[in-house]
Amino acid sequence: MIIAPKIRGFICTTAHPEGCAKHVAEQIAVVKSRGLIENGPKRVLVIGSSTGYGLSSRIAAAFGANAATIGVAFERPGEADRPATAGWYNTRAFEQEAAAAGLYARSFNGDAFSDEVKKVVIDAVKADLGQVDLVIYSLASPRRTDPKTGEVYKSVLKPVGESYTNKNLNTTTGVVNEITIEPAEGDDIRQTIAVMGGEDWELWTDALLSAGVLAEGCQTVAYSYIGPSMTWPIYKNGTIGKAKEDLERVQHALDAKLAPLHGKAWVSVNKALVTQASSAIPVVPLYISLLYQVMKDEGTHEDCIEQMDRLLRERLYNENPQPDDAGRIRVDDWEMKPQVQDIVAERWQQVNTENFQQLGDFAGYQSSFLRLFGFGLKGVDYDADTDPAVGIPSLEK
Repeated sequence: MIIAPKIRGFICTTAHPEGCAKHVAEQIAVVKSRGLIENGPKRVLVIGSSTGYGLSSRIAAAFGANAATIGVAFERPGEADRPATAGWYNTRAFEQEAAAAGLYARSFNGDAFSDEVKKVVIDAVKADLGQVDLVIYSLASPRRTDPKTGEVYKSVLKPVGESYTNKNLNTTTGVVNEITIEPAEGDDIRQTIAVMGGEDWELWTDALLSAGVLAEGCQTVAYSYIGPSMTWPIYKNGTIGKAKEDLERVQHALDAKLAPLHGKAWVSVNKALVTQASSAIPVVPLYISLLYQVMKDEGTHEDCIEQMDRLLRERLYNENPQPDDAGRIRVDDWEMKPQVQDIVAERWQQVNTENFQQLGDFAGYQSSFLRLFGFGLKGVDYDADTDPAVGIPSLEK
């Protein structure tokens, strides 16, 4: 079939297999151009490995450090008349590239929150790698089923305490308007923490420890975001921010649990980027569009792959993590430079529908969004028939 982008709100309901493969290949090229990560990880488990920061983490470890990788994701395969999700095609492309490079790569498709998937993955680690020396936790999901009680938790993106009104970008129309978001109510906060907090990260680590598959000196890292004060009511101080506070609570708990192995848990605060998750957060797309313009003008713009390569190359495996006062690694440091934020804040006050194209990088935002789903990449013939029902090699064995 011929696959074209079909956008509904903040998601694209189609994905292109050749386009996703091209996007993966471009990320690999970035990492390889930077040379070998000295003393990098050799056996890596990535939980949430198919898109965004998780995919880029897997690429950076494999092609920057020649690491063997196991990835866990929950993606929908394609059918004869229906494309798969982008994460399915990304995983297929990654495995093919890894095989061509002689690198071990194995993937699992299932609910990473479940006990069953944890067991299957741990059995694979035992059988194939023995142990892992890096565990990356990069799950992004709107809901989670508690493996013990069966309760289904649903996360919400809401402010806490009072309603929040600010500028917002309609990414479909390019219109800058105002949006008001009502505050969390009932058990919104509890449920969001249950989905997006640190509980499952800790359950994974406990299971890996109990199975004896974490190597001496093992590190584990989960991802977070803080951002500028203009986004705090919906992010840092909102329901998602409460979940990220829980992530930091778990980081300290895991430090204690990993101490006998001389291991370490980290929360890495990453840059604001166009991902499938960030596109859903009100206010944030407008901020990202303004930020992109400023950082591109400054020459400091990074995408997911540059961020993850820098995290591994310059922080986790360079004996120079540079934690902040709260013990977090900050690879959002270039985003949060005062000179960058001052310009973004000034433009935030000025921006409207009429001047948005001059003040922001909407074209860059749209391009980044489409590339997540394999569209808009050079060298791909989007008018050609393509097979949407291709498989992932390690899942077919």
